[in-house]
This record gives sequence, C-alpha cells and structure tokens, in this order.
Amino acid sequence: MRARVGQRVPVVVQSRGRRRTGARVLWVCAETVVTCGVVVLLLVVHQLWWTNQQARAEAGRQVRVLEREWDISPPAESPGDSSGGVPEDVPESVEPSADSDAGGPVDAGTRAPTRPGAPDPPPSSSAAFAVLRIPRLGLTVPVAHGVSKRSVLDKGYAGHYPGTAAPGRTGNFALAGHRNTHGEPFRYINRLVKGDEISVRTRDATYTYRVDRILPRTAPRDVGVVRAVPRSIVRPSYGYDAPGAYLTLTTCTPEFSSAHRLVVWAKLVP
Repeated sequence: MRARVGQRVPVVVQSRGRRRTGARVLWVCAETVVTCGVVVLLLVVHQLWWTNQQARAEAGRQVRVLEREWDISPPAESPGDSSGGVPEDVPESVEPSADSDAGGPVDAGTRAPTRPGAPDPPPSSSAAFAVLRIPRLGLTVPVAHGVSKRSVLDKGYAGHYPGTAAPGRTGNFALAGHRNTHGEPFRYINRLVKGDEISVRTRDATYTYRVDRILPRTAPRDVGVVRAVPRSIVRPSYGYDAPGAYLTLTTCTPEFSSAHRLVVWAKLVP
C-alpha cells in the first residue's frame, strides 16, 4: 500500500555520542584488565623467580665467605657448647607467628624449649655459622641462628631453631628452610631417602649425618619434632625414644602452602 503524497515517514536517528561513550568505557575497562594482569604477572615473576635469584646469590656468597675464612683461620681452641641463637621458635606452649614457606614445625616465629641444665643461648644473631650440604639434592646452603623470615630464611639460609643442639652434639640440631621462593633450599627434601648423607661444616669440624626417618606430614604446631629426643606429638608413631645426636630438617608441605610440615630426621655418623 503506497504512502500518500506529503505523508511523513518517521526516521530513527541513532546518537553517535552514546556509541562513542560506550566504546570508550569498554576500552578503559579492557586497559584496566590488561594492566592488572601485567601487574599480577610481574608480582608472580618477582616472587617465584627473582626472590630465588637474589637469595641464592646471597647464600652462595655467604658460603664462599665462610669457607674462605675457615680455610685461612685456625679452629677455635675450645668450641663453645652453644645451643643456637635466639630468634623465634618453639616453647612448650607455642605462640604462633605466620611463616608461609619457612617450614617450622611450628610456625617459624616462636621460642624453643630450654632443656634443664642446658647452657644459656648466645645473643640473637642472623650471622651464618655453618654450611649444610646434601649431595643427593646438589644443595649447599649457609646455616644461621634463628628462624625469622626477614633476617634468615628470606636470605636463602637454613635457620637453626634456638634452644636446639649445636652441630655434632648430643641432642637435636634442628633446621628450617623455605620450600618455595627466597632460594627455596628445602624444596626437594621430600626426595631424600633413608641412608642419604648430609654434612654440616663449621669452623671447627665437619659432621656427617645419615637420613633415618621421614615424617611426610604433620601440623605446624608439632613442637615435638624439634625436641632433644624428637617425636611427633601429633603422630606419635614417628620419632625416637632414646637420646642421640640428631639432625632435623623442617619445611612446609604441600608446595606453595603452609598448611602442614614435612620433617626429615638424620642421625650423626660416629
């Protein structure tokens, strides 16, 4: 049916301004999403790669400094019977302090129990005093007093639980280390098997331990695993009943989580 002459036909005119505004909003949103993605990616790269590079370089330098010093300096006449530094770990009643990858059987950041008759610990220090080697893992890492993240563990060091024995002494020489990031020295200790050797060198001597038992998972507050005679208070079937010269390695498990602790025990080779 034809429209009559002179009849107006309605015409819909779209607003170009609205279309441009909508496109601009979408573009800004897209740019924001991309920028956020790039920032997150950079944070991940920094945490998972760059912190490892920095910590490993620092730890390697410290090992070279220690061994160079020991090679040109005579041993001390009477090595002190210190039981470790005084950072932050494990009393009989634990006061928690978060440490996501550091592997304290308790959250790295409490105080260790002091055994009756044990010598007073030396002043708190993050200075490295030993070198830990695990041939199976190709690992060489300095050991420092304490288990604080900032001054010890984040440097890529293994941290010596305060109140635990000195290397080579009767008792439990207990160490914590990061499983992931910051050098992650203990990342692969789950690969250790019974009989693997671990050496600890100090200014005075080199002590060899042999892996004996592994506790694959326990609670972060299982302070029993770092006691003088180590035994899990969460899983009592794991541990020892008699005094000896023990080495304990602790770290977080599973990887990229601080939900549980992995524990490796070794005994001093006579």
